Amino acid sequence: MPGTLYLCPTPIGNLDDITLRVIKILKEVDLIAAEDTKHSIKLLNYHKINNKLTSYYEYNKHKKGQKLINYLISGMNIALITDAGTPGISDPGEELVKLCLKKSIKIISIPGACALTTALVASGLPSGRFCFEGFLSINKKNRLTHLNNIKNENKTLIFYEAPHKLFKTLEDMKLIFGNRKIVIAREITKKFEEFIQTTIEEALNYFKKIKPKGEFVVIVHGANKNKNEEIEENLILAKKQIHKMLSCGTYTKDIVNEVRKKFNLNSKEIYSMCLNFKKDAIKKIKT
Repeated sequence: MPGTLYLCPTPIGNLDDITLRVIKILKEVDLIAAEDTKHSIKLLNYHKINNKLTSYYEYNKHKKGQKLINYLISGMNIALITDAGTPGISDPGEELVKLCLKKSIKIISIPGACALTTALVASGLPSGRFCFEGFLSINKKNRLTHLNNIKNENKTLIFYEAPHKLFKTLEDMKLIFGNRKIVIAREITKKFEEFIQTTIEEALNYFKKIKPKGEFVVIVHGANKNKNEEIEENLILAKKQIHKMLSCGTYTKDIVNEVRKKFNLNSKEIYSMCLNFKKDAIKKIKT
């Protein structure tokens, strides 16, 4: 019977940011596949995990990936860890998952540390809808093409960036996006953690004076919506709110008062939507 691949998130900085379940799995599996064994051994030693370790990273993923698949097919259970955060996000773990799916090998994904969500929820930028864009290309032409393709995206945009590339990335963002709101998160969960709430232009001025250090998550405000898009989105959200409140037995008068204030709609519109929901509900009962 084939074994199981466990996707185990590891701390993005602070070594205590690991779940009890991940520690248990790392102790029990037959093998741990790590992006950088020298880096991961520090974490394993810190949590007193004494288990077999092998490397699995970008430049050996094809050869080693097949070897890991053979181990899994033979019945071994393997835990996959990355240098920081959740395996499969901007790292070769994605390829191993695809190989496992092709061979019908069971995959168990464990929740845990993830830099992009940790940065987003503390950024103050809209977090209800967002796009994760990972690392931008080192090649300027490809980087500009990528940014140009998403310049009209309304959702909050999230990027990972290395310190030596940050300034050039900000320059290209200013060129393509204009001077939007931006949050730059640095060294999250570590001693020198920093969240810079600013604009792209001000960020460029800041990093002209201060050399970027550490690992960065860059969060950019989405493109401004036009009026028609805002009205359409408000109607969709209002309908969801009305349906939810009607389902809970809320009086129509109370629904109108709350929805009118929250979504800037007139009372007649809201009464009409409530009435339509009630008519639809009656039809469903009759049929």
